[in-house]
Amino acid sequence: MKPKADWQVLLVLSLVSLCLSIPLRDFLMEEENARRTGGNLVLGKLEEQVNKKLISLKEAEVAKARKSGYFPPSMHFFKAKGLIEQSAVFSILKRMPKGAVLHLHDYAMLSVDWLVHNATYLPDCYICFTRMGTVQFRFAKPHPPSPAPQNCSEWMLLETYRKQLHNVSEFDNSLLRNLTLVTDNPELTYLTQASIWRRFENIFVTASGLICYAPVFKAYFYQGLLELYEDNVQYVEIRALLPPVYELDGTEYNKSWSVATYQEVTRQFVKDHPDFIGAKIIFTAHRKQNINVIEKAIFKAMELRITFPDTLAGFDLVGYEDEGHSLWELKDALTIPSSRGFKLPYFFHAGETGHFERETHCVEEVLALHFWKVLLLVSDLRNHPAAELLAEGYPMVVSSDDPSVFGSKGVSYDFYEVFMGIGGMSTDLRTLKQLCLDSLKYSSLLPEEKAQAKQVWQKKWDQFIADLSNAFPKVL
Repeated sequence: MKPKADWQVLLVLSLVSLCLSIPLRDFLMEEENARRTGGNLVLGKLEEQVNKKLISLKEAEVAKARKSGYFPPSMHFFKAKGLIEQSAVFSILKRMPKGAVLHLHDYAMLSVDWLVHNATYLPDCYICFTRMGTVQFRFAKPHPPSPAPQNCSEWMLLETYRKQLHNVSEFDNSLLRNLTLVTDNPELTYLTQASIWRRFENIFVTASGLICYAPVFKAYFYQGLLELYEDNVQYVEIRALLPPVYELDGTEYNKSWSVATYQEVTRQFVKDHPDFIGAKIIFTAHRKQNINVIEKAIFKAMELRITFPDTLAGFDLVGYEDEGHSLWELKDALTIPSSRGFKLPYFFHAGETGHFERETHCVEEVLALHFWKVLLLVSDLRNHPAAELLAEGYPMVVSSDDPSVFGSKGVSYDFYEVFMGIGGMSTDLRTLKQLCLDSLKYSSLLPEEKAQAKQVWQKKWDQFIADLSNAFPKVL
């Protein structure tokens, strides 16, 4: 059958509208709202009451933004962050049980304050300074191997160096700046995507010297899970390059050791926090590497999945899309598992580019949302491509990607940007609830694990609604 012409569709809708005694415009609006993510959810009595209050707070913030000219989703995140933290809507979203975060990178999951004020104060931590004004770290005893990294000063014991300083706090603040993209003038500091990505990847080099030290590696992951837990996240999937983890004497551990450690720390965290579901690892390779190297990474992913079937969820490629191999160029490597009858799930980055013709057709069924504004991909989140997807009810998940690099933590900021900006004024509690449910639905959890996770989340959601209901007696 051929699709009906537009005039035929309008005629049918007009007849339906007449039969139901509903004005055509209202009928179309209802149809449009039903298509929106969460549009078909039926809220309970308390949820409806809470929703009215939430919408009134949202409308008040938008009205205030119109008067002041400062609307966070239309601003660079570094300038919007302080405004978001003053928001009544944001305070509610922080309390909301969010389900799963499915797109988070291992060495950027925990706010950098912990690294600077804890990891760099551990014994045997050395530092060197590069010509570019950045730093590198290494734990060693009695001292790091010589020579120091290229274009870096000689290694200095950080404890000794701090004793020579007049203002240690100022120095520690400089270390914080070395571990984030945060700046007062982002538009002037980062003029191109390429410049941002260079700085972005240098941050991971700096952080890795600290995080790859075995005692820090374990503590960092545990604290990262704790920070997510405190932001009301119940489950997480971590993308990990799995570089060598080292000890003071220079001993290095392989990828299997790292995955086993992630598994061990996760189990301990769940034991300590029984209402947390857990974590899984997505092994990654840099898409800029030689294709033969990527092939080896795929074979390693297959090996790790056999050894750790409950922890290793699958494989992804990371890095600046515009300068790396496209998925099409890697098709021979990526089809290796299926050609051998092996099931290796893929979770590809796709669409982190200004060139949307590149490979957006390969985008995974769950779109991970994060601070595209920081990467100069979208200047105003009301114009984000996801706005149309949200309006049409496509399955989506809100994630924070690299919160520490953006001077952020958890995923509440991302939910705020989606709720206030990407979703527009039509987004309400139903949309938020559907996003949380979809985060579990489209996770790599097994069916029985999903059922358990949903039960945990539902209990927390019901308590969240009850608490808000008690907090808004005048309105409810």
